[in-house]
Formats: sequence, structure tokens, C-alpha cells
Amino acid sequence: MRNRGKGVPAVAVRDEWSVSCRDLAGRKRDLTVFVSSDKVVLVAPPGEAAVLAPLDVGRLRAALRDAVVTVAQTGSDQD
Repeated sequence: MRNRGKGVPAVAVRDEWSVSCRDLAGRKRDLTVFVSSDKVVLVAPPGEAAVLAPLDVGRLRAALRDAVVTVAQTGSDQD
């Protein structure tokens, strides 16, 4: 956790990316990618399948790549 200044509570700093998608019924949803310790976490809509358009697949790929880079940098900082 990091303290952001006087009177501001400490908050966890984490990198997070959101990718738009739809569920099987066509409703707008989001896939979330974030880094937790040395792991990349992918959170899908609860109880749903994520349906991605080609452009959204590219965004998901970019988010996953960025998360992996963040994990690699965090790991090298701890060495």
C-alpha cells in the first residue's frame, strides 16, 4: 500500500485494464485484466461468456501484454 499524502488513506496501487465485450444475450460487459503480486488476473463477467469483436480481441491482447510486462518489471525490481 502507498500513502498518497497527509489525510489521504493508503491505497493499493495496481495496474488494471478493461476490455469491452458482450455476453451471449448481447448485453454490454467488461473483461478486466489486472496484476496481483506476480500474477496476471483475468476477470470475466460473472457467470457469463465474453463475446469479443475482432478489435476487442486486439485490446485484450494488448492488456494482457501490458500486464505481463508489469509483472516482469515488478519481479526485476525485487531482485
